[in-house]
Amino acid sequence: MLKGSCCCGAVKFLVSSPPTMMGTCHCSRCRKAGASTFVFVPRSSFEMLSGLDSITTYKPEAPYKYNRCFCSICGTALGEVTSTADSFPVAANCFDDALNLSNLFHEFVKEKPSWYEICDNAKQFPAHPYN
Repeated sequence: MLKGSCCCGAVKFLVSSPPTMMGTCHCSRCRKAGASTFVFVPRSSFEMLSGLDSITTYKPEAPYKYNRCFCSICGTALGEVTSTADSFPVAANCFDDALNLSNLFHEFVKEKPSWYEICDNAKQFPAHPYN
């Protein structure tokens, strides 16, 4: 069981099974949203404990297709915690417990800023790897 929350504690959730993978997005949108590393969790293992009414959702324009959720009180980037998909990304920074995962991939590497150096051997994709 993994616990997660926003910075102010208004949004709290549990994930009852281990995330399936971790990835880092280097697109300008994820960087500006304040969260680039995500873990993917099965919908069936995700439980929102509190704060659903404190979540604000940003809906992007193409070429980006994923909504991003934020705590409307403290601004913590949460990932896609209101998604109805079978599996969805949750910002790794929101977990209160150790994830015990290694980064599997980097996406939108073509948008990576020059000051950021990728320091692992995870696969790199110029854009979204699953389009």
